[in-house]
Amino acid sequence: MAVSDAQRKASAKYRREKVRQVAVSFYPAESAIYDHLKSQPNMSGYVKDLIRADMQRRRD
Repeated sequence: MAVSDAQRKASAKYRREKVRQVAVSFYPAESAIYDHLKSQPNMSGYVKDLIRADMQRRRD
């Protein structure tokens, strides 16, 4: 099913105003970290889980 122009515009506006992104760079010396991240089935979820765990540790 095709998405209408109005829906496409609304989605783009929402992403522009509400979604935040972070880019992470890996140097050659950090290739093991990069390879481990790439091996995860859901890289974004994996990173978010690590951050949540860190936040919880800092609260305790």
